[in-house]
Amino acid sequence: MKYPARVGLKFFQPIKCIIAFIIISLPVSCNSPFFNKKTKTEETILVKAYGKTLTAEQLRQLIPEGTSQEDSVQMAKSFIDNWVRQQVILNLAENNLPDRMKQVEKQLEEYRNSLITYIYESELINQRLDTAVSDSEIESYYKENPQNFELKDNILKTVYVKVKQEAPKLDKLRVWFRSNNDKDRQLLTDYCYQFAADFRFDEENWMLFDELLKVVPVKTYDQEDFLRNNRLIEISDSSHIYLIRILDFKIRESLSPLAFEKENVRALILNKRKLDLIKQMETDAINKAIAKKEVEIMLTEE
Repeated sequence: MKYPARVGLKFFQPIKCIIAFIIISLPVSCNSPFFNKKTKTEETILVKAYGKTLTAEQLRQLIPEGTSQEDSVQMAKSFIDNWVRQQVILNLAENNLPDRMKQVEKQLEEYRNSLITYIYESELINQRLDTAVSDSEIESYYKENPQNFELKDNILKTVYVKVKQEAPKLDKLRVWFRSNNDKDRQLLTDYCYQFAADFRFDEENWMLFDELLKVVPVKTYDQEDFLRNNRLIEISDSSHIYLIRILDFKIRESLSPLAFEKENVRALILNKRKLDLIKQMETDAINKAIAKKEVEIMLTEE
């Protein structure tokens, strides 16, 4: 079978009818005489390219048992198209690349070794890694490694309310928002669920200042100065009024609070456990191999 030199959509048109004939003529069931390993039929060559062959057995392994005839034709066509394309481009590369650029065996071996090692280590971690991390471990790690928790951004604790300009009882809303009275806070909450376009009453958790800017139109060229000089803010735009209270803040390059870093610390602890587990596995495996004389170190220190 001859193929034109170009690789494109038209390149594979001549083999479509042949592929369809192969699939229609030959049953896809693994139990059929065509795929019976005791026959020579499975050695039938479907395509040749540059001294390499694609056989019926390779096609059999691709198509799951029970696949419909229509789907089998499509799967076979796709497989053969890709196989031919690969052989043509590979031949083109081998004939045009200089020898120094074709020495890929070492890279392939290194990649294979790295991949197998990675898969084994991943399975080892899945089976043996203790993923429970206590709050006391998190706190200890945080205190022992303060250099790892320098803030890269400004953060704050804040509450805010966003309401439409025409919302009712705006004067009372302002009073409730500024109040620390439990009754007023309940009235504020009830009001927000009924009339607010958006609100946040989480007083415990930190958020990035930049995240606040996404929901509240604060305009400032100096975030640190803004945080130091504002506690209660009211801002409005063409359609909404925004009430913001800043409860606490931390400036970039200061020590990040533990509450903000808790999940990060947990991840760091787990990563250290992974590395320790892998290192211990390697040490144990090497010692065992040496003891069984599977590895012999011939060099000695003078």
